[in-house]
Amino acid sequence: MADESLYPIVVLIDDMKDEDVQMRLNSIRRLSTIALALGEERTVAELIPYLTDSLDDEDEVLLAVAEELSKFVPLVGGPAFGYHLLKPLEQLAQVEETVVRDKAVESLAIIAKELPDTHLEEHFWGMVNRLAHGDWFASRASACGLFACIYAKVNASTQEKLRSTYKELCKDDTPMVRRSAAQNIGKLAATANPEHVKSELFPAFVGLMSDEQDTVRLLAVDACISFAKLQSKEEAASLVIPQLQNASKDKSWRVRYAVAEKWSELQGVLHADVVKTELVPILARLLGDMEAEVRTQAILRLPEVCQNFSPSERQVIITTNILPHASELVADQSQHVRVAVASVLMSLAPILGKQRSLESLVGHFVKLLKDEYPEVRLNIIAKLDDLQQVIGVDEVASAIVPEIVELSEDPQWRVRLAIIEQLPALAKSLGAKKFDQQLAPLILVKWLRDNVYAIREAATAHLQKLVEIFGLAWAKTTVIPRLVQPDSDRPYLLRLTTLFAINSLVPYVDQDAACNSFLPLVLQLAQDHVPNIRFNAAKTLHQLISKVDKGTLASKVKPALEKLHADEDGDVKYFAGQALAAC
Repeated sequence: MADESLYPIVVLIDDMKDEDVQMRLNSIRRLSTIALALGEERTVAELIPYLTDSLDDEDEVLLAVAEELSKFVPLVGGPAFGYHLLKPLEQLAQVEETVVRDKAVESLAIIAKELPDTHLEEHFWGMVNRLAHGDWFASRASACGLFACIYAKVNASTQEKLRSTYKELCKDDTPMVRRSAAQNIGKLAATANPEHVKSELFPAFVGLMSDEQDTVRLLAVDACISFAKLQSKEEAASLVIPQLQNASKDKSWRVRYAVAEKWSELQGVLHADVVKTELVPILARLLGDMEAEVRTQAILRLPEVCQNFSPSERQVIITTNILPHASELVADQSQHVRVAVASVLMSLAPILGKQRSLESLVGHFVKLLKDEYPEVRLNIIAKLDDLQQVIGVDEVASAIVPEIVELSEDPQWRVRLAIIEQLPALAKSLGAKKFDQQLAPLILVKWLRDNVYAIREAATAHLQKLVEIFGLAWAKTTVIPRLVQPDSDRPYLLRLTTLFAINSLVPYVDQDAACNSFLPLVLQLAQDHVPNIRFNAAKTLHQLISKVDKGTLASKVKPALEKLHADEDGDVKYFAGQALAAC
């Protein structure tokens, strides 16, 4: 029996010594099962010490150990015995590999939630203190992530020691430690007394915001959100905003980028008056930043500007602070900036209203439509509907549609495809008459003959949507005559695309259109010299069976299919056979 009781730990030891990393990983993944087999006492007495002594392995194995130990509190006897897990995790929190350290800190934070408050004082704080005063920077960096998880649960004396130690870490000689301090100071502030936040932690935060290393300063920007949440309106304006002002003018573009990236979150925690008078001008400054990456990030915040304000107030703020930068941004030398402008600028139209949009946005829209970079044109075309809903059909028809017609011959097929995608929305707005005058020739003449298959396919699919919008009468007068008009020199691609188009329209036409318009052309194409045309004609005849009368079916459709069924090409024969079976 004794031998059997030793078996789980022996298996673990053997697997942990295996040269194959995957075998060692597999053994770590089974730690919970082994602990259950050993029982709580032997897990504490044998398994945990063995793991603690075996932490000289590949990083991926150590990462797995750190992850598994977070689930071990029930396996060592519950929260009262959870402190036994601190020793191996303390060692893991000191290794050189950042991913392992972070996972160890994460597991320690999970365990801290389960430990009794007395054990946090007795065991956890001691471990944090050792890490915070370790000789190796890695331990001090890990310690920064553990203060917030115990601060609120320990007594006032220990809290004072925690604050004092954290302030030391904020001034550590090693940038990596200060980075970790900057990353976690907001979490600690959220658990501390407001008085201590203002008198001790905020000054430490200010020091981090003026650190000589830009990597420290950019991480400290994130903490602005936490400190802003904890301050009154007046304190936020006098304490947090000056730090943001300095960061938005920082010599490092990465810090300015961080301010632009966090702008929306800051807007959500600051008082409306502070946002209007202080935060919006910061964004406006970033829109004119010298670095394209910063300008791009600031542009992406535009749809969220003052989103909690009243429509009229928001309109004034955007008109005053944002629109003056639009002309420069639309003509920006960086294509990435222009791509960002094209993706968000038209989202301002509903805020500005019809008149201001006509004055301020339509010109920019047209300019972006003509941009030399395809992605800019793609993005702005995709936003046509946003503008159209605000300025109305007539303005779109007069100002925008002519530019779209010009773009229909764009050398980039994705731009042509993006225009096709907008056709249904334009059709609904313009109505049949204006659509026929300006856009119908594009889809019926140009795009069905396009050299790119994706364009021809999209034109066919959207032709079907247009018939759904305008109805059968429109199809009979506008679409069908152009599809079936005699053309002795109809090229191969057009012959094939015509069949695809007829195929898609069959469900929407009546017997008259099917028999007198579609059928003659399909029967003609069924005799084409190209097998690919013939078998697609067979497929189209299959579709038409349900639309033609019995006489036509017997006299025209069936004989054509029988001839195709005798074709020497296997595909033609197959599809003709399928159609005949449906007759």
